[in-house]
Amino acid sequence: MAQLYLKFGNDVIREVVLTRGVVTIGRQPDNLLQIDNPAVSGHHACIYWKDGQYVLEDIESFNGTFLNNSRIREAVLADRDVIAIGKHTVIFCEQNNGDLAAKDKSVDRSITWQRQLDRTRVPQLDPTMILDTKKAKAQAAAAVPGGAVGTEIDGATAAAGQRIIGALTILGGKTDRQHYLLPSKLSAIGRSKLATIRLKKWFAPKIAASIQLHENKYFVVAATKASKITINGDAMVASQQELRPGDVVQVAGIKAKFDYTVG
Repeated sequence: MAQLYLKFGNDVIREVVLTRGVVTIGRQPDNLLQIDNPAVSGHHACIYWKDGQYVLEDIESFNGTFLNNSRIREAVLADRDVIAIGKHTVIFCEQNNGDLAAKDKSVDRSITWQRQLDRTRVPQLDPTMILDTKKAKAQAAAAVPGGAVGTEIDGATAAAGQRIIGALTILGGKTDRQHYLLPSKLSAIGRSKLATIRLKKWFAPKIAASIQLHENKYFVVAATKASKITINGDAMVASQQELRPGDVVQVAGIKAKFDYTVG
């Protein structure tokens, strides 16, 4: 089974077993391989399975992704390839290599996260499957003491096994669909084929932003410092901001409304 070995200097500090899912690499804590270093972009690069081989892709990072000392945008990985991201290196091995074992395996949560995401990732439903958001909130309110729908999903879990999840409705701009459910911890917005919300504009960034689920709350997170995001007409000053029902988000030429729906 293929593995990644994250190194800082001469020390291997983390191991990640690769599956057929996507391994995201970056500074943000939602990445499957997090590198907490200022030289690393929030969502820096990713590795995914395609046509029987693993592919490394740079996600328009600020400092770039290097494979065997050459800067790349996308490249197929071979055994013992060396990936440079910031001040760290990542060794790709097609088989488990005991010589590169990490000193402390307890710090690695990436394998568990990947397996959980692979089990829980739900295919996007057709637009006709999206329930009316007003009806969804009314159903949720009936299941919550006091009748209020909060921003925390746990407080808005509906009866009969239903749950409240985030949803985006595209109000303007070119995307591959008009309605999106957001059941995953990370939903990327961009032109990349790995993005959940696929932008159809030719010059759109590969990854412009992401919507992330943390502790039962949704946040919109800028992919880079250059990402311009407005919420309800106001520019987002911080790198991330919590989304509330009815918020209108504008980024990379699209305009979308966030809300909750029953899933």
